[in-house]
Amino acid sequence: MKLIECPRDAMQGIINFIPTELKIKYINQLLKVGFDTIDFGSFVSHRLVPQLKDTSEVLSSLNLSQTKSKLLSIVANVKGASEACLHNEIDYVGFPLSVSEEFQKRNTNKSIADALISVEKIQNLCINNNKEMVVYLSMAFGNPYGENYHPDMIASLIQKLSNLNINTVALSDTIGVSNNINISQLFAILTNDFTDIEFGAHFHSKKNEWREKIESAYINGCRRFDAALNGFGGCPMAKDDLVGNIATENLATHFKDEIEINTEEFAKSLQLASKVFKLSN
Repeated sequence: MKLIECPRDAMQGIINFIPTELKIKYINQLLKVGFDTIDFGSFVSHRLVPQLKDTSEVLSSLNLSQTKSKLLSIVANVKGASEACLHNEIDYVGFPLSVSEEFQKRNTNKSIADALISVEKIQNLCINNNKEMVVYLSMAFGNPYGENYHPDMIASLIQKLSNLNINTVALSDTIGVSNNINISQLFAILTNDFTDIEFGAHFHSKKNEWREKIESAYINGCRRFDAALNGFGGCPMAKDDLVGNIATENLATHFKDEIEINTEEFAKSLQLASKVFKLSN
C-alpha cells in the first residue's frame, strides 16, 4: 500500500502566495510522517501557476536525511522535465495526460497527440537521469466537456504508455465525476490487462463520497492512493468549481492496518496544515 501526500496539489490553486519559508516548514514536517511519496512541487510556468514559482527554493531547503519518503514533481512539458532532472533529490517526474482534448489544451497547451510526444521525450529524460515517470491520466472517469468518452479510449492510451515502458499511471478524477461503478470497471479492466503497470488513484471528491471511491478502487487492485491533508486542493486549469482532494486523514484511518505512519508527526502535520491554508485564504 502506497500513500502519496500531495501538498503541491493542495497549494497550486490558491491565489494568495504562501510564503516560501512556510512551505518549507510544512513539507519538512510531512517528510517526518512516513508517506511513501510527497508530491512537493512543480516545474511549470510561473505565470500560469505563480503559487509554485519557488519550487527550486523549497527543494533546496528540504531535510531528506532522515526520511523514507520519495519526492515527486509535476511538469507540463519537456523544459520542466529537464529542470526537474537536474535535481538528484527528485525521484519521480509526473506529467498530466488527458483523455480530453479540451482539458489537455487547458492544462498543457497541447493536443493529446503532441502530449504523447512529450511523454516519450520525458520518459527518455527520466531513464537517462535515474528518475521514474508517473503519468497522471486526467478525465479518466468521464468527460465534462461533451467530448467522446469510453473506457476503450483509456485502454488505448494505456497501451501507448506501456509501449514506452511507463510503469506508473495514476487514474485521475480531476473534477469529481467518478463513482463506484466506473471506478470498479476501469480498475478491474486495466489491472488485469496491464500487469506491468502500477495503477494509482488520484480522486477529487465531495466529502461524503470518498469511502465508496477508495473501496471500489482497492477491491479492484489499486494499492496506490493520492491524498491531501484536510482534503485541500483542486485543479485550477479545469476552470470549474474546485473539488477537493480526498483527505489523507480518512485514508490513514481506513488503511490503518496496511500503512505505517508516525501518528505523532501526522498529528503535527494536520495542525500545521490548518495554519498553512488558513493563512493562504
